[in-house]
Amino acid sequence: MKCASVAVIGRPSVGKSTLVNTICEMKVSITAASPQTTRNKIRGIYTDQRGQLIFTDTPGYHLDGREMNRRMQELTLSSLEECDSVLYLVDATRPAGREEEAIASFLAKVKVPIVAVLNKADLLSIRQVGEAMRWINDRLPEAEVLSASALKDEGVDEILIALFKVAPNGELMYDESSYTDQELEFRISEIIREKTIQSLSDELPHVVYVDVADIEYDADAASVWVRAFIIVEREGQKGIIVGKGGENIKRIRKESFKEIRRIFPGSSLTLDLRVKAQDKWRSNSTVLDRIFR
Repeated sequence: MKCASVAVIGRPSVGKSTLVNTICEMKVSITAASPQTTRNKIRGIYTDQRGQLIFTDTPGYHLDGREMNRRMQELTLSSLEECDSVLYLVDATRPAGREEEAIASFLAKVKVPIVAVLNKADLLSIRQVGEAMRWINDRLPEAEVLSASALKDEGVDEILIALFKVAPNGELMYDESSYTDQELEFRISEIIREKTIQSLSDELPHVVYVDVADIEYDADAASVWVRAFIIVEREGQKGIIVGKGGENIKRIRKESFKEIRRIFPGSSLTLDLRVKAQDKWRSNSTVLDRIFR
């Protein structure tokens, strides 16, 4: 039996969250067209007869002087100190640039095995695949290089084979039925945040935090009641979330409901979702402490 912790590394919007969700066959990390949607280290768990892989889906590594991006870099780099191997995702549809060079530079110094994956393979030409493979081989000659499409679930089996091949022997860390170690409130809040991002896109205020205030479960009635707040920085931003005639918040509630209901199979769900402002979030440090707690 094998057991390994795997750090998933890559630039923003490379498909890390999509791949972890595809491997675990459940929603573990949120996905959206906007970059930087993953703000925390998210663990997804995959178990089969070979053993167990614990994936840490990190925020996209982004070179930017803003405090939020520095905190994301710290989370990304710290995950390398805890892992048995690295799953490095590359989006070869985009030029490598400074960010990719920075990632390859610090990965060249790590002492654990690296499996590099050209994600979005369904969009790549033969020329792009060849150039990307040469780029990785020049910088990380010891890494195994594969291609896959996380969105289409293609090449995922080959990724698992490569990761189990380099995984150390060990007992399972989690129950075989587990697919994440996230707390229930966090999973629900992340689903709502994802739907908020997807619904509003560029109109979204820079900082949106979701607070799950209450979860009540009635075993006799097989019903679950969830009350949550989408919190923005200023009172004037509430209208962006609510939308004209409440259209945006209705859409967010509807899409969130579909996903949250899967967490409670066999139970009826009531989702009470509201928007409020936190004017006391004046300093960036306070905002970031809430987001990265």
